[in-house]
Amino acid sequence: MLEYTGERIIPKLIKPMNGMLLEHLARYYFATPYVKGRVLDIACGTGYGSHMTAKERKREVTEIVAVDLDSETLDYANVEYNHQKITYQQGDITDRTLPERLGTFDTILCFETIEHVADERAVMDNLYQLLKPGGILVLSSPFGRGRGIPSGEPFHVHQLTAEQFPELFVDFKEVDIYYQRGVTFEKPRDGVRYFIGIAVCVKAWE
Repeated sequence: MLEYTGERIIPKLIKPMNGMLLEHLARYYFATPYVKGRVLDIACGTGYGSHMTAKERKREVTEIVAVDLDSETLDYANVEYNHQKITYQQGDITDRTLPERLGTFDTILCFETIEHVADERAVMDNLYQLLKPGGILVLSSPFGRGRGIPSGEPFHVHQLTAEQFPELFVDFKEVDIYYQRGVTFEKPRDGVRYFIGIAVCVKAWE
């Protein structure tokens, strides 16, 4: 049985009004209008978000491939969040063979992941290759002190600043960036400090 560590979300072990849980759920709800076709949920964790997406977009989604690095977490997801449109697979977001193994997708969801990886360029190159032309990537990450600077979070390599975050998406044709404040998402306002960015990116038709 998985244990809640504060990093990997297990909704059944967390109080419903827990702020971190609500923020994670909100990101999936934010993304649902963009989700269609063949979907990749990369670093899916325990699978609650993949399952939520499959239910919310049952008419628009043909398949969800939910990938995570940890086999025990995937075993839990297969039991607790099984769905006929979801396939759980083990994989590393920096693995250059992922596009060959998994194919391409109409939509990619990647939440609270890139801060765990030192080679962010490998991540973005992979996500770009995994996305079909015209496809949509929705990616979130917490803000911090900047690239290469320890964040104080034990599982994070670093956390980009709000100014560095848009630099991740230079290859995309269209990029729309929002800021998360609790369970809401908005464009920046003067006098408001934001801790999480979320980008909606469209890959150009080739």
